[in-house]
Amino acid sequence: MSLSITLSPGAEAKLRAKAAAIGQPLDEYASRVLEQAATTPTVDEVLAPFREQVAQSGMSNEELDAFFEDVREKAYQERRLRPAPPA
Repeated sequence: MSLSITLSPGAEAKLRAKAAAIGQPLDEYASRVLEQAATTPTVDEVLAPFREQVAQSGMSNEELDAFFEDVREKAYQERRLRPAPPA
C-alpha cells in the first residue's frame, strides 16, 4: 500500500533524525513506525480479558484493592527475605 501524509516540519525533522540515527531510509523507517502503531494492542485491548475475569468474579472494588495489596505485600516480603547477590 502506498500512502501520502503531511507532517509538521518539526515532526518531519524528528522522523528524519530517528531514521538517520539507525541508518534506515526515511520511507522504510516511517513504514515500520506506522506498522507498529497499527498492530500494537491498546491498553484497553490488553486489559479486556482481565477486566472480564474481574467482572465475572463478582469482586467489589474494595475486595480487588485488598487482593492486590496482599499480593504486593507478599512480593515485597519475599524480596526482603531473599539474600543479596554476591558483589
